[in-house]
Amino acid sequence: MVRFSNSRSNRAAADRGTRRRDARRLEILHAAAAVFRERGFAATGMREIALAADLSPANLYHYFRGKHELLYFCQATSLERLHAALRAAQRSGDGAGAQLRRVIAAHVECTLGELAGAAAHLEVDALPAELRRKIVVKRDAYERGLRRLVAAGVESGEFTDCDPKLVTQAILGAVNWTARWFRPDGARTPQEVGEAFADFLVRGVSTGAARGNRTAGGIANARRRTDGRSRAHAKPRSARNGRHAA
Repeated sequence: MVRFSNSRSNRAAADRGTRRRDARRLEILHAAAAVFRERGFAATGMREIALAADLSPANLYHYFRGKHELLYFCQATSLERLHAALRAAQRSGDGAGAQLRRVIAAHVECTLGELAGAAAHLEVDALPAELRRKIVVKRDAYERGLRRLVAAGVESGEFTDCDPKLVTQAILGAVNWTARWFRPDGARTPQEVGEAFADFLVRGVSTGAARGNRTAGGIANARRRTDGRSRAHAKPRSARNGRHAA
């Protein structure tokens, strides 16, 4: 009994250690993503990443043996989140349009929110060949899942008659490119950008009957949130004019 209890305690302690390590690796990833966004992946060194993560270079190497291992972790983590979003949408039982909208919104939010708008997840060719092959397998599986979703929408009549492969590539091109222009201090949050992109892109392939009012409603909601945040940060007119409010 004591031996069993000790074994279970050891496993629990190992699990806690793994979770702490993974959490710290994610914190480093967020810091690195910000540096990648400012300097670009090629121009960023481990010293700059360590500085951004508030670590010494030696401590950084304790978590990642090099920049390419960090890049692989970035891309693998992103693809795990995207696959999870795709599975959740498929399990929802919703129609193809609603599923595609959820996946697109989650894809944008993962790219702009969790990765701070960094384009590092697109730098597949910068990986060594062995790591690149692993990422390409996961990436292609995700793309095939999206393609099946588009094909299901065409089959059900929710989407217009189109080439699912071409449409899927257009969607992925649009959502991935947000990392090139998005700024965290801009007017819209990652969630708002994701919802707006999902509405526009799904509306672009939907038949007239499937569009309804949901698209307009989603965009209107995003606008209201943006306007509300702008008003919350705006100064009263009297303050702007140098007078005290009554």
